[in-house]
Amino acid sequence: MSKDDKYLRTAFDLLDRNRDGRVTANELQFMLKNLGINVRDEIIHDLIREASHSGNGLINEAEFLQWVGRIQALRDEQQQQHDDSTSNASKPVDEADDVTEDLIAAFRVFDRDGNGFITRDELQTAMEMIGEPLNEQQVEQLLAIADLDQDGRINYEEFTRLLL
Repeated sequence: MSKDDKYLRTAFDLLDRNRDGRVTANELQFMLKNLGINVRDEIIHDLIREASHSGNGLINEAEFLQWVGRIQALRDEQQQQHDDSTSNASKPVDEADDVTEDLIAAFRVFDRDGNGFITRDELQTAMEMIGEPLNEQQVEQLLAIADLDQDGRINYEEFTRLLL
């Protein structure tokens, strides 16, 4: 299992609140709202519909991994196109700005003291706040995944890499 697969499985487990092996639109919406990310219900349902091969409004782990893989491939393709572009023409950045604002809002949910870092205690508290309490081992695993510079805390860049 690759490191990315391990991260995605952890993300799936966090979304799957009732541990039934499937993520519903409500579970996805609950997590996003608790992270301060507001997405209209119809968009959530469209996302679930796109990811679910069975069309039953549920995403199992395999579907989730495939779906995120497609999203990552599109993001990589977009980044490549952006890097290849020599034009500095102005383009709509509203969508990118919205994502940035949402990520900053989500980061602030976790960064309780506003120092620019998410500590182990802040991570544990925030996860409890969003209805996903973690035991010590789970906190360690999440820190190991997210804390790329291994300083014992998560900065904004590490946080966004975890989510994007």
